[in-house]
Amino acid sequence: MKKVYLIGYMGCGKSAIGKRLSFATKMPYYDMDSEIVKKMGMTIPEIFETYGEERFRELETEFLNTFRDEFCIIATGGGVPMRKENREIMRRTGIVFFLNAPFRDIWRRIASDRNRPIVQRSTRLDLEKLFNERKPHYLHTAHFKVETENRSLRDIMDYIAFQIRRLRGEL
Repeated sequence: MKKVYLIGYMGCGKSAIGKRLSFATKMPYYDMDSEIVKKMGMTIPEIFETYGEERFRELETEFLNTFRDEFCIIATGGGVPMRKENREIMRRTGIVFFLNAPFRDIWRRIASDRNRPIVQRSTRLDLEKLFNERKPHYLHTAHFKVETENRSLRDIMDYIAFQIRRLRGEL
């Protein structure tokens, strides 16, 4: 296990947990969306507008295939596990944690986010339907399902850090 992947629907806490986990484990943290933005020199809405969603999904797969081979934490985009190839790469190259948050919590976090093209062009009902479509893929991909409801960021981070140390034989 080299990489630690955090997966889940947008707004489930992948970035917030990833940053804290990096500090706790002394492993570098990378946000897949940020890395793609850097590579392309465009924001995610600009990438969607210029190249379309399919090209963005290809960029996510390219990232998984080519990103440096090191012990690190990676917060993936919410759609990454929808591709079978991505699921296989993540399970083969690391340990996958699914941050399972209820949709009502997610909606509170994403409803006014201007940097999420999908939120801007969708209704709450559309987003909830997408959430329900993606969830089986998250569950299928994950080595660990981490319940986030009624848990602090600290509690979630402590649990994942414990599992990482355990799997690396550090306990």
